[in-house]
Amino acid sequence: MKRIMLFLVTNLAVMLVLGVVLNILFSVLGINKSSISGLLVFCAVFGFGGSFISLLMSKWMAKRSYGVQVIEQPRNETEHWLV
Repeated sequence: MKRIMLFLVTNLAVMLVLGVVLNILFSVLGINKSSISGLLVFCAVFGFGGSFISLLMSKWMAKRSYGVQVIEQPRNETEHWLV
């Protein structure tokens, strides 16, 4: 249950941030929200924005969820073999 709630809260936070960015872009660029170009900007911001946020979070989330440790400098023969 906790995992589902964290997933939903994270998605809502991403949507909120991208919505604010989108409103700023519309006002700065002077794009009409109901036009085709407005729809294109809307799709681009949410598509690229969500992808980049997911990409930036994925390494941190994978390391945290599995409790792995990145081997920077091999300290023994086993770590040397893995690297």
